[in-house]
Amino acid sequence: METFFSFLERRVDDCTSLLCVGLDPHASDLSTRLRHGERKANRQPDGSRQAFPVPTAQNALDFCLHLVKQTARYAAAFKPNAAFFEVFGAQGWTALKQVIEAVQEESNRLGSMIPVILDAKRGDIASTAEAYAKSTFETLGAHCITLSPYLGKDSIDPFLGYKEKGVFLLCKTSNPGAGDIQDLTVNGGPLTDSPSTVNGLRPVPLYVHVAELAQSWNTGNNIGLVVGATQPEALARVRAAAPGLWFLAPGIGAQGGDLETALKAGLRKDGRGMLLPISRGISRAENPALAAAEFRDEIIAIRSSLLDNL
Repeated sequence: METFFSFLERRVDDCTSLLCVGLDPHASDLSTRLRHGERKANRQPDGSRQAFPVPTAQNALDFCLHLVKQTARYAAAFKPNAAFFEVFGAQGWTALKQVIEAVQEESNRLGSMIPVILDAKRGDIASTAEAYAKSTFETLGAHCITLSPYLGKDSIDPFLGYKEKGVFLLCKTSNPGAGDIQDLTVNGGPLTDSPSTVNGLRPVPLYVHVAELAQSWNTGNNIGLVVGATQPEALARVRAAAPGLWFLAPGIGAQGGDLETALKAGLRKDGRGMLLPISRGISRAENPALAAAEFRDEIIAIRSSLLDNL
């Protein structure tokens, strides 16, 4: 049976890319597009009328469909952010499903299936987790989802039950407050190369413990980690703890992460194992197709240079 990550690796081979195109229809971006097109006249309390754009689910759908068509040939994966669709209610949910279907259609046109990673960061237990898994994989048709692992393995088991699907667990995220919890010292399990243990345990940051757990849980080749590209030291430490896992590494571009430093810290020895999500750097470009091609080419050039120097 094919797993999500074998599916992903085939796509990486087909398009020679580690680029993950983010589909984030921010209200501000939709409003900007509307200012150059249709406007909705709204009556003010004083009786005057002021024209200003009011984004809708249809605008979010159009925004994403344009990006999919422009960038599909360069994308190893697409990553729609659920929140930017959910804000539109039921119509937004329908739009999200249509975006995922559009990726399928574009994949068929290209003759290479492109994975869709739903960026939802779900985290719950029992029947609630089962419902989240069903909505992600059956209702929406996504191939993978981001999850919070902090409720324990039973919170991700319903997702792992879909053997051909995948999950990326939040490990070391790129936001400024990530260290408030993820850097806390905990007692990790013993490792043969551990310099020190206390009663068979050793102190490690929580994010390292999460990485080690994910590595041990990955018996079905369907678990990866979200590791921010903005902190290369942490990225390298997670790679040491989870040498075989794929990383979803946000933070390049708008968040200030350095591409070469991140790739050097996070790539596996085979030159794979990292997806680099880029959202605003592509969606806000005058020519999204050109921006995606340039990001793809830069990633591959740096990867090739790093592999040549091994």
